[in-house]
Amino acid sequence: MSLIHPPGRLWPIAASAMLMATLLGIGQGRTEIYPDRPVKIIVPTPPGGPVDIIARIVANYLQGKLGEPFVVENRAGAGNTIGSKDAAEAVPDGHTLLYSAASGLIIAPLLHPDAGYDPLKSFAPVALVGATSLVLVVNPSLPVKTVPELVAYAKANPGKVNFSSGGIGVLPHLIGEMFKARAGIDIVHVPYKGGGPSINDVVAGNVQMTFEATSVLAPLIKVDRLRALAVTSAKRIPEMPSVPTMIESGYPGFVTTAWTGLLAPAGTPQPIIDKLNAAINDGLKAPELQYALTKLSYAPMGGTPADFTATMTAELANWSPIIKSLGLDHPGK
Repeated sequence: MSLIHPPGRLWPIAASAMLMATLLGIGQGRTEIYPDRPVKIIVPTPPGGPVDIIARIVANYLQGKLGEPFVVENRAGAGNTIGSKDAAEAVPDGHTLLYSAASGLIIAPLLHPDAGYDPLKSFAPVALVGATSLVLVVNPSLPVKTVPELVAYAKANPGKVNFSSGGIGVLPHLIGEMFKARAGIDIVHVPYKGGGPSINDVVAGNVQMTFEATSVLAPLIKVDRLRALAVTSAKRIPEMPSVPTMIESGYPGFVTTAWTGLLAPAGTPQPIIDKLNAAINDGLKAPELQYALTKLSYAPMGGTPADFTATMTAELANWSPIIKSLGLDHPGK
């Protein structure tokens, strides 16, 4: 039997090969000229917060760097899960991205198993952008100036000290619960619909304390509307050099930062991820982007997509047992 295909069978094989090569060439060409139209960056939080502000700074830089509009679209709601799910389900061609933080990317799907996305499987991390410490603050009327004094006061007044957050399961809530457990004190969580109302009620004295990002608390601390007791970073921060860390205040290992970063839907071509990553890393070396971040009390980060993946993996390992221990890992709870 001859192993040579008859001419009639050779043609469709050759034609298929040519078609495949053409399609691959088109795909490669599209990747090389990315972006070739406006890019949407979904932010799963309301306008005006730190995540939204930094997303707009990044979008403006990428627009200038890559030559196409990068437009921020806020899709808030359901604990940051609405916008995150929309981004996860977008066409993975690099023209829909997600800008998020640990609260929406890591904590929300742990709280809501039916959120519709998985932090590690649904996204292709592009780059970490910035991180900021959180600060433990109290209303100045509370007769405490240090963390040990706060703990002593709470123990002398069980159930009478309230701490606020922007909602059940957000980072300030979980940090407050960690502090409550580590200190062995009876303080009451008061959730609000957003960080703004939460902070406002601490300033008004309706709630005694909260943990929040340096970027939003620093202006209020400077004018003595709030009193800073400790920061949650591993070291003291330049903006508040006189404020001790939680570690210095007697709580070893009590370290948490609020980070933000850019991601794409899973399946986005690697050359697109690499192009965006390179652009962000270049931007984080530029004085204008560094200045914009540090003005918001965020430290520029950067790094590779693998670095971002490692951070997400570590955060999942950290928060998963905490959420389970608090009984929050159930839909609708």
